[in-house]
Amino acid sequence: MSPIPVDTLIRDLGPADAARRAQAVEADGWDGLWVTETAHDPFLTLGAAAPVTDRVVLGTAIAVAFARTPMTVAVTANDLQKVSGGRFVLGLGTQVASHIVKRFSMPWSRPADRMREYVAALRAIWEAWNTESRLDFRGDFYTHTLMTPNFAPSPNPYGPPAVFVAAVGPRMTEVAAEVADGLLTHAFTTERFFREVTLPAVDAGLARSSRARSQLTVCGGALVVTGHDDTGIEAAKTETRARIAFYASTPAYRPVLDLHGWGDVQPEARRLTQEGRWESLPDLVDDEMLHTFAAVGTPAEVATKIRARVGGSVDRLGLPVLAETDPALLLEIRDLLRDAGSS
Repeated sequence: MSPIPVDTLIRDLGPADAARRAQAVEADGWDGLWVTETAHDPFLTLGAAAPVTDRVVLGTAIAVAFARTPMTVAVTANDLQKVSGGRFVLGLGTQVASHIVKRFSMPWSRPADRMREYVAALRAIWEAWNTESRLDFRGDFYTHTLMTPNFAPSPNPYGPPAVFVAAVGPRMTEVAAEVADGLLTHAFTTERFFREVTLPAVDAGLARSSRARSQLTVCGGALVVTGHDDTGIEAAKTETRARIAFYASTPAYRPVLDLHGWGDVQPEARRLTQEGRWESLPDLVDDEMLHTFAAVGTPAEVATKIRARVGGSVDRLGLPVLAETDPALLLEIRDLLRDAGSS
């Protein structure tokens, strides 16, 4: 059995440091580099990374779809597919209503239906360019019917990029399995939620589109808490507790908490974030919750826990980089996961 690809996910990586970090990722033998959209534009970041790498998959995990129109994303993604030599993966996420409306000043409604149509619009635009045919996409949320030669890129020699959709809840997971090339599972996913909610939703989405499981790339993993010693592990625990509590503050993610009987944590976490009391967030996450959401321990223990969580059910694994984690330890975990294959 071939080793499962293992990728690194770097938060807050910006264009200024992208070339150096991307070269290091490739030199260290990672299979892919995924970047988030937080304080930097992920497309600019990967645009800096693509020309200085030759092998690694380059993906957004995620780019905020509803902050942009399908046309603007289609243009950018098409360019990144060309400059990377066909290695780009467009990972899209919805963000949440408050950010779309209040931060990006864009419309929000029926996110699952909107995402389904968004992916269809992207593919219609790329098909028009690559086949030099008329663009005529008409949907409930997006309409693209004008494409003059002056604005149409030439056919992409690498074809359109793959489109992955990020999801937590079952409805968006079904949409991803129905229309996307891949599913990006969220770090705020437990083993139980993955088995009881995510995988059945994947099956439902595939059934709706009459697709086989082999036609969908499922990406998974876990938050990682490790260190060279107890002091290092404790520092990583604090950072990870804060991350878990921050995710827990999102109302849309409450079903994950409810499944474990922790629903009351959500409004308290939301209150703390609204009051700007970020330093208090780690106190909401006890040891049981930490170990449920994160793989904690030595590199060998972490690898074992990740395999138990998603082994045999995902096609790519992703290891997020935390500020407190020594990159050498992540490499050790990666190699252990590869040695075990996907079992």
